[in-house]
Amino acid sequence: MPHHLLPTSPYCTIGPFFPGQFVSGCEDLTSFQGRAARGQHIMLSGRVFEEGNRPILNAIVEIWQPDSNGVFRHPLDPRFAEADPGFFGWGRARTDADGRYSFRTILPGPSRDQLGARAPHANVMILAIGLTRRLVTTVFFDDPAASVHDPVLDCIPDPTARARMFARRQPATADGPVNLPVFRYDIVTRGELETPFFLD
Repeated sequence: MPHHLLPTSPYCTIGPFFPGQFVSGCEDLTSFQGRAARGQHIMLSGRVFEEGNRPILNAIVEIWQPDSNGVFRHPLDPRFAEADPGFFGWGRARTDADGRYSFRTILPGPSRDQLGARAPHANVMILAIGLTRRLVTTVFFDDPAASVHDPVLDCIPDPTARARMFARRQPATADGPVNLPVFRYDIVTRGELETPFFLD
């Protein structure tokens, strides 16, 4: 029986294979079709790390969130007709060599879905080299973590892991955005301090 060379199996990790235009201009959620979003405008920024506190270059971070009244710009939201016409609701950013990403968005309002009442939050998705699938998590803005009640957060019994799902408001700095509160949310893709992720 003749021997045949088999084709090489594909390298099954994600990226980085995204062209620049895949991300460019997607970091600002605060204006849509010439209108400005209502509510408290903020900066949501942070760093993406792998195990050993190593920053990840060219990771893709996506967020989607409700507006300041807790309404998602999506037809499945029962209050879709009430969505803020100036808020886009979705954004995408790429990390730099230090693993940094940044979004200009608004502080989300409490919302409601099939799970019930939800605390103010944004959903987060990460794509990066070395990952075999996308990672999905949620960032919360209320504080302190122990006092927040949310059906997704309640899936995390460990209080230290719960705390890693909260963005922390940062003190104002001279080189920061003028009159915009800054919230920091770091993401760790694996290791001892791994961010809690969910199956999607």
